[in-house]
Amino acid sequence: MSGVLLEWTAALCSVLGVWLMARRRLAAWPVGLLSVALYGAVFAEAKLYSDTLLQVAFGGFLVYGWINWRQHAADEGSIRIVPLARGKALRDVAIGLCGGIALGTAMHSFTDAALPWLDAMLTALSLVGQWWQARRHVACWWVWIAVDVVYVGTYLFKSLHVTAVLYVFFLGLAVFGLRAWSAAAREQELR
Repeated sequence: MSGVLLEWTAALCSVLGVWLMARRRLAAWPVGLLSVALYGAVFAEAKLYSDTLLQVAFGGFLVYGWINWRQHAADEGSIRIVPLARGKALRDVAIGLCGGIALGTAMHSFTDAALPWLDAMLTALSLVGQWWQARRHVACWWVWIAVDVVYVGTYLFKSLHVTAVLYVFFLGLAVFGLRAWSAAAREQELR
């Protein structure tokens, strides 16, 4: 498969997965697994090694999230939102920042990564977002909004134009997800 066709296929798969995730549907997880497999190849070709590793980690989180969500799915297939305690949020962000620094150091020192520090930090913070998403916290969408904004510029810089446009779309889906999950959380509180 050509690089452009691979990127387009990965992008379309990713859009479907994020849209399903924003709607709190279990089908988001297997679609997400296909998406990360495809994007792993795209990022490896672009020498964005932290992003490549991120896809592998996302695969693990997707399996975990799929199992977790299946255990907590309502009859119609949507999931219940869980509040995120401030202390846990601060701990997870601190772990993400430390992980980003450590990964950036490794990528800078041992690879020919194109953007070792930025790529590593985005990778680490994306893992925080993925963890919170798997744990069903509304706060995951705030992380996705922040990293998506920076990813757009990163992918434009690396001439991954399809992926940059995809991340603009992801940004919109993240705003949609934030609104939808926040509304669901408010509705749960009223019950």
